[in-house]
Amino acid sequence: MKILILCTGNSCRSQMAHGFLQSFDTRLEVRSAGTEPASQVNPKAVKVMSEAGIDISQHKPTLVDKYINGEWDYVITVCDHANETCPLFTGKVKHRLHMGFEDPSHATGSDEFIWSEFRRVRDLIKEGFREFYESNLLKEI
Repeated sequence: MKILILCTGNSCRSQMAHGFLQSFDTRLEVRSAGTEPASQVNPKAVKVMSEAGIDISQHKPTLVDKYINGEWDYVITVCDHANETCPLFTGKVKHRLHMGFEDPSHATGSDEFIWSEFRRVRDLIKEGFREFYESNLLKEI
């Protein structure tokens, strides 16, 4: 089962979703990419995922073009901008889904509030992708 998770910068939400989905089932081939990839994974995303027991510190933001000709069981966008600007995949895509989450890297305010936003969005991503895994992928594996 091949799954590609897309967002704009591929530095936060898609990386968290990638980490969670891969942790649910190592038989899944999960990749993540961005339409405008950042230079590195957001350090706060790395930290909050570490708190959840998942190491994404070695992940690297990748341009979606690397995967555009591939065959995918699922292509999932996790931000509205990526959903709107997602390129046409010339490869085979069985299912395309959008699961939108707020970008915690845009949070402003106190450090405490910003960290709480990263944790809140992390938990929403975990919940959303756990539901997706249990409702869709377990039937197909």
